[in-house]
Amino acid sequence: MAQVNDHGGGVRSLRVPIPDNPLGHTLVYVVDTDRGPVLIDTGWDDPASWDALADGLTACGTSPDEIHGVVITHHHPDHHGLSGRVREASGAWIAMHAADGAIVRRTRSTRPERWFTYMTTKLEAAGAPENHVAPLRTARHRPLPGLAPALPDREIVPGELLDLPGRRLRAIWTPGHTPGHVCLHLEEEHPARLPGHGRLFSGDHLLPEITPHIGLYEDPDDATVTDPLGDYLDSLERVGRLAPAEVLPAHQHVFTDAASRVRELLTHHEDRLTGLLTLLAEPLTPWQLAEHMEWNRPWEQIPYGSRNIAVSEAEAHLRRLVKLGRAEAVPGTEPVTYVAV
Repeated sequence: MAQVNDHGGGVRSLRVPIPDNPLGHTLVYVVDTDRGPVLIDTGWDDPASWDALADGLTACGTSPDEIHGVVITHHHPDHHGLSGRVREASGAWIAMHAADGAIVRRTRSTRPERWFTYMTTKLEAAGAPENHVAPLRTARHRPLPGLAPALPDREIVPGELLDLPGRRLRAIWTPGHTPGHVCLHLEEEHPARLPGHGRLFSGDHLLPEITPHIGLYEDPDDATVTDPLGDYLDSLERVGRLAPAEVLPAHQHVFTDAASRVRELLTHHEDRLTGLLTLLAEPLTPWQLAEHMEWNRPWEQIPYGSRNIAVSEAEAHLRRLVKLGRAEAVPGTEPVTYVAV
């Protein structure tokens, strides 16, 4: 049976499974409009995920070929993966923020070996040991998942209402998890009249019990030094000021009191940055810092691919500390080490 929740006011959610992932599923939202149902995110491109999406839409009294449009919170494959298939079935438009749309275009045009070369160079610069980097040298012709995501045909413009006839859905740009992540503010009275200002589809930006991954914005052809964690913290405060009555995230479950959750996340990241300064009492490479950071399991138990993600998160935190003047690179070190100041 499809797992469908009716949130009232013409909004329902479907659980679309993510294969081999501890998150379990993506919550895809179905929003009724005067021109037909619109999806917020679509789920992972996998046969079982497609079946779950189609079954869920049937349980909602509609089907994939009746979808009017698709609004994507961000480009990650557990959100954007099935967009192309939905468009093939229905002719639906696909909307995405320009920054993530650029990532989709770059992903489609970049050969797999370019990504493997880039990752090899990045990990070497971060101080990864040779036994971790070596597999990337021999895997450069192996196809990667998600290399042909659907091209969006509409741009989500921050601050503007989306073209959803009969609804008021405003785009809120919330970079951090990705450079083009958006939350979507449904500026309508809550169907149960909960106190607050409408409802917020929060994607991965604001989740009830877990902290979203904040890593580097990866672009092999752009050497700009970005600050994803700084972007995320600024975006959190922006969302907190909206004071929505209810938050509808892309994972876990719906929740209220967004402001409290925002405060928890701001405190979490400040505590984590303070803890990293203690670790950086001695010079460490990003890889060494990741090894010493606190994760949901011991470093020895973290799978190969997840270690790459962890190092990216360590580097994002280092960039934030450097920008704040609380850490600095040690001159002349190779790979570069960082130390608290």
